[in-house]
Amino acid sequence: MNETLPNVYDFDKTIVYPDGGATFFFFCLRRHPALLRFLPGQILALLRFVMRHGREAPFKAEYYRYLRGLRDWREDVRVFWETQSAKLLKPWYLAQLRPDDIIVSCSAEFFLRPLCERLGVRVVGTLVDTETGLLEGYSCYGPEKLRRLREAFEGLEIGGFYSDSLSDAPLAALARQAWLVKGDKVTPWPEGGK
Repeated sequence: MNETLPNVYDFDKTIVYPDGGATFFFFCLRRHPALLRFLPGQILALLRFVMRHGREAPFKAEYYRYLRGLRDWREDVRVFWETQSAKLLKPWYLAQLRPDDIIVSCSAEFFLRPLCERLGVRVVGTLVDTETGLLEGYSCYGPEKLRRLREAFEGLEIGGFYSDSLSDAPLAALARQAWLVKGDKVTPWPEGGK
């Protein structure tokens, strides 16, 4: 019997063109201009993150504070995916989409879940308290991405793994086949790619 294993995908710049979280923030900013008051804190946190080559958690905690300024974040996420998914999702992914796909991402799970439900796929993302904007645990990045995936799907074997970033090398190493995504170009993962 030929067993079909699930494919695992990174999200931002892998199956969608931009960084989804940033695109969502600017979408909300157009709908709710008062969110502009959170921008200075976000910029300072980003500068601290870049200058120190530091931990992502403090940056993300400051970044997601804008959720406090939304009356109904669920409605904003719903409208975002209803109006934006057709132009953000990459055609190559939609052509091979399967119901056993798993998306594992540094993006916030509250943001990804509605899209993944529409697509009929599973998701693991960064957990964010939508009331405070604070992270619940660590950002789903690097080793945490692998840990969260194993926690959610014990004993998981990966058929194909797709990512735009060599920082996902630990997940690529677990897959039967791994692919590097740049724009719409999908090529075999580089030998020794780290």
